[in-house]
Amino acid sequence: MLLRDVRSFSKIYISCGPTDLRLSVDGLANIVKNDFKMDPFSNSLYLFCNHSRNRIKGLFWDHNGFCLCYKRLDGEGAKYQWPATQKAVRDIKVTELKMILNGLSVDPPRGFGNIAARDF
Repeated sequence: MLLRDVRSFSKIYISCGPTDLRLSVDGLANIVKNDFKMDPFSNSLYLFCNHSRNRIKGLFWDHNGFCLCYKRLDGEGAKYQWPATQKAVRDIKVTELKMILNGLSVDPPRGFGNIAARDF
């Protein structure tokens, strides 16, 4: 199976801050293993965003090989609202992934405290 339902993953992780998306499977799997001290062969989806915040790559292990997904936004000035923290990884829920893919931020505005993501 080339693609799978995002709800089938045990965890979804995003690499906060920019990642050099010239990296392919081996380079991104090395980031997961060496920088984040996680297992790239786990039942998890790992997401990376470029410096311009208009491209995302997703990496996951699927039984006998890695799958690499790629999404590029078209349109002048189109950007993902990607968490900017450098060299950090964080887990997100499926609803937060939907928010990111729809151009919304998963971080609440300053001064609003902890706001739960709603499924839309």
